[in-house]
Amino acid sequence: MRAMSTSPASLDSRPLADRLRPQRVSEVVGQDHLLAPGKPLRRALDEGPLHSMVLWGPPGTGKTTIAQLIARTADAEFSALSAVLSGVKDIRAAVEAARATLAAGGRRTVVFVDEVHRFNKAQQDAFLPHIEDGTIIFVGATTENPAFELNNALLSRLRVYVLRSIDDAAIRKLIERAVEILSADSPLVIEEAAREMLARIADGDARRALNLLEIAAGFAGGEPVTVETLATLASGGSTRRFDKDGDYFYDQMSALHKSVRGSDPDAALYWFARMLGGGCDPLYIGRRAVRMASEDIGNADPRALRLALDACETFERLGSPEGELALAQAIIYLACAAKSNAVYVALDAARADVERHGTLDVPAHIRNAPTRLAKSLGHGRGYRYDHDEAGAHAGGQRYFPEGMGTPVYYAPVERGLEMKIAEKLRRLRGGTRPGGEGGT
Repeated sequence: MRAMSTSPASLDSRPLADRLRPQRVSEVVGQDHLLAPGKPLRRALDEGPLHSMVLWGPPGTGKTTIAQLIARTADAEFSALSAVLSGVKDIRAAVEAARATLAAGGRRTVVFVDEVHRFNKAQQDAFLPHIEDGTIIFVGATTENPAFELNNALLSRLRVYVLRSIDDAAIRKLIERAVEILSADSPLVIEEAAREMLARIADGDARRALNLLEIAAGFAGGEPVTVETLATLASGGSTRRFDKDGDYFYDQMSALHKSVRGSDPDAALYWFARMLGGGCDPLYIGRRAVRMASEDIGNADPRALRLALDACETFERLGSPEGELALAQAIIYLACAAKSNAVYVALDAARADVERHGTLDVPAHIRNAPTRLAKSLGHGRGYRYDHDEAGAHAGGQRYFPEGMGTPVYYAPVERGLEMKIAEKLRRLRGGTRPGGEGGT
């Protein structure tokens, strides 16, 4: 493999991603659901009037490009702010410039705010009056869920457009165009297998694909770009898009949990591997597995909880990658186990009754009676010790406070061990509770 080429730079020294930036709406790839003729954002551009908006989507899906095209289509000024670098002073300056442009010639200004979710409440609120009076067309870009990251006051004034990851076919088209541009400087050959690999490594991010292609072309030094070239450049970093603080994290965790709940061990293992590949802390997945064992399996298979805990302990002892096998074992077991959410439902129902009835007195016969005073007050009087009763069960004895009736919270399912639990409770509850009440 040759070292990085030292040949003279191209006359156009801009990064490849910028050189390929679409100049017309029709050139944008991967967002046909918004920009194809008749689609929502395209109609706003074609028919007007333009409105303020937020573009929400993964990195490299064209948010900045679309904002620039909005300004160009509307014949408006374009002013860009970065929420990482800008403050209220910069916002005021952009607004004053927009007001001057509007007063001078009637042209409106698109104020584009990249990473808008990084602005705090005061910074977000600074835009409100200027959006309201039409001084600016606000276009925010974010990789985070606007419902969580933007103030309600700002969000209520914006329309949210959701951008999608760019599929491999669209990225392949970008690669073809990029090769043509790079070949204008000097002939560039990229093997077919390398093109496929590049599209796969990009993982829906066009900018990532183009940046890696540009680096690979220089690294190859005039030789063909091969799979080995890309493997060398991509080694040491994850190729999967993953944000452990954002929606991608929670969406994938949700997919893993629902796959386990749906008894699909293959899908559960896929999402487990996806999260590991994206850099998720394996022990976090282990903790969620412990929750799954209680929430979705419960007493249908009590071994599941112990196995999930054992997997976490094993990972703590072995670390990665050896400990990940124990977590995979637990996840597969959870997916295959009998399912019951009866404990989860029962606890919610009991908590609701606690809120509904307040602090009711403990019945006297089941109160603690450690002193003579307590006994003289009737604590423990009339209590029947279950182990002295036939079958070790004092049938008909009441344990709920007065005024509550005899609610039934726990309803075992007819699956796994809970089948036997249900059978036993039917026998114990059947006709033995005071008044024969069935509960709620």
